[in-house]
Amino acid sequence: MTSLSLKNVSKSYGTVEVLRNINLEIEQGELIVFVGPSGCGKSTLLRMIAGLERITGGTLEIDGMVVNDVPPAQRGIAMVFQSYALYPHMTVYDNMAFALKLAGKSRDEIDKAVRAAADRLQLTSYLDRLPKALSGGQRQRVAIGRSIVRDPKVFLFDEPLSNLDAALRVATRIEIAQLKESMPESTMVYVTHDQVEAMTLATRIVVLHGGDVEQFGAPLDLYERPANTFVAQFIGSPAMNLIEAEVTATGGTTSVRMADGGHADMPIASGEGDMGAAVRLGVRPEDLTVTESDDYLVSADVDMVEALGETTVLYFMSQNGEPGLIAKLPGIHQIAKGTSIRLTAAPEKLHLFDGDGKSFLYR
Repeated sequence: MTSLSLKNVSKSYGTVEVLRNINLEIEQGELIVFVGPSGCGKSTLLRMIAGLERITGGTLEIDGMVVNDVPPAQRGIAMVFQSYALYPHMTVYDNMAFALKLAGKSRDEIDKAVRAAADRLQLTSYLDRLPKALSGGQRQRVAIGRSIVRDPKVFLFDEPLSNLDAALRVATRIEIAQLKESMPESTMVYVTHDQVEAMTLATRIVVLHGGDVEQFGAPLDLYERPANTFVAQFIGSPAMNLIEAEVTATGGTTSVRMADGGHADMPIASGEGDMGAAVRLGVRPEDLTVTESDDYLVSADVDMVEALGETTVLYFMSQNGEPGLIAKLPGIHQIAKGTSIRLTAAPEKLHLFDGDGKSFLYR
């Protein structure tokens, strides 16, 4: 059983603290994705698991054994980098076989492992080609195959699709998902800045920000129950709308009022001390609908319309220096710029955050 355990793991460069007290329990067979903005420490954390960066605090365990001081080659891991890092003078077969040759494996063992990995990755017909004769997606598959033949305890992926164009990213993402399905016992840790990759590939997602874990959970848990405003706006595209509001009623159902007269009652519990508090109401663009009723959430003037066919995206003029609202309506809507529109949403689709940005659900 291959599991990873990070206990109070920290990383500092001199007096600069990059990661602080990271605690994660990763079970065998999971595909864990690290996401976050540039500079949040996700690649550094992956490199610490690989042994390419020294851990300056806490412990890292693989299969129950502390590996803080274990060299990378002895950790039982294989890493796929953003750069393919293929040997240009070697064929696909030789690139995939190279690590096994260094390990002293027999010719029969090497051939069996390489051909099995090539078959799994649909590379059998390319084994005699040089990397220059392959597409970007095929080269990335060779890099993944080079890891598979080693039969590692843990696979580490460091933004493996970043160098591919949009179409290849989609195709290769599907291939990685299919690869994971064919290797259900393999544990994988994957770093990306692309939330679509995270949502479609991950068993669970780690959202990092400023060296801290903001939330760790299943993709839809993060989407439907974000722990704070950072996660709420990082997960989902377009980002969640946040609207300034005031609490007008507390209890098992909380009521809030917006500055423009809109209001909302939602099945979110609050205490007596929340009465009159300044809060932020969260609602995703795809959960907003147009209404002509006086029972509305918010009213705003359309600033721009994107007619995409399958959806119509409305951008609204910002008020009081706050970012403008976005509504994502299904289908085609004939709405002109400058139109004043009232919007509403189902109560169960609403989110509520306190003055510190923390969700009322996690207080």
